[in-house]
Amino acid sequence: MTDFNYFNYFTEIEEYFWRKRGAHLLVSPLDWAIVETWQKSGIPLTAVLKGIDKAFEAYSRSKRAAGGRQLKSLAYCVDAVIDAATEAQEAAAGAGPSENGASRAASRPVSEGFSHDELRNYFQRNAAKLDAASKQHDGSNADLQARFDEMATRIIELKQIIDSPATIDLEDLERRLTILEEKLAAALHAAASEDALLDIRRELDRQLAPYRRKMSAAQLAQLEKQYIQKRLFEHFKVPRLSLFYLT
Repeated sequence: MTDFNYFNYFTEIEEYFWRKRGAHLLVSPLDWAIVETWQKSGIPLTAVLKGIDKAFEAYSRSKRAAGGRQLKSLAYCVDAVIDAATEAQEAAAGAGPSENGASRAASRPVSEGFSHDELRNYFQRNAAKLDAASKQHDGSNADLQARFDEMATRIIELKQIIDSPATIDLEDLERRLTILEEKLAAALHAAASEDALLDIRRELDRQLAPYRRKMSAAQLAQLEKQYIQKRLFEHFKVPRLSLFYLT
C-alpha cells in the first residue's frame, strides 16, 4: 500500500471503510473514537487498512454476512487492526531501522501536508469558534470562559509560526496543539454537568454493547476516553485543535 499524508489519517480510513462497505454512509461517533485510539496509539495507516481488509474477509464467511447483514462498525475491525499493527511492528524490527517504513508512516514529519493558507485559515476558524464559545458562557462560567479566551489567544500566537516565511515543522506544531487540546479537554470535563456526562456514557454503552466482548480492558478504557472527549467538544461547541481535524 502507498503511504498517505500523515494528517489525512482520519479521512483515509473513513473513505476506505466506505468503499469496503459499498455505501457512502456517515461514520458514527463510536467509529471516530475508534480511529482516534488507533491514531493516538501510533498505529500506521497501512496497518489499519490491512486490518480492515482482514476483518471484512472474516465477516464475509460469517453467518451474519450469509444472512445479508452488513458490517456496520469499525468496532468489528479492532482485533484485526491490532493484529496487523503487531505484524507490521515485528516485520519492521526484523528489517532493521533503515527499512522501518511502517513506523515512519505514523511518526514522520510531513512537509508537503498543507499550504500556509490552509493552516492560516484553520487557525483563524478555530480562534473564532473559541471566541464564540467564550461569549456564549459570558457570566455563566467564568473559569470555562477564561480557558476559551486563553486557547484563542494561544492559537493566534501559534499562527505567527505559519505567517513566518521559514519552513513549518508540522510535527512540532502538532505537539503544541496537542498540549492545548488536552488542557481544553480537561476544562470541558470539569465544566460538564453530571447529567451531560451521564447521557454521554449511556450513549457510549449502547453503541459499545455488541462489541465489548471483542475488546480488551485496555482497548475499552482508551476508547471510552476518546469517545467522551469527542462528545464533550461537540457538547460545548468548541473545535478540535489538532491538525488531524483540518480536513
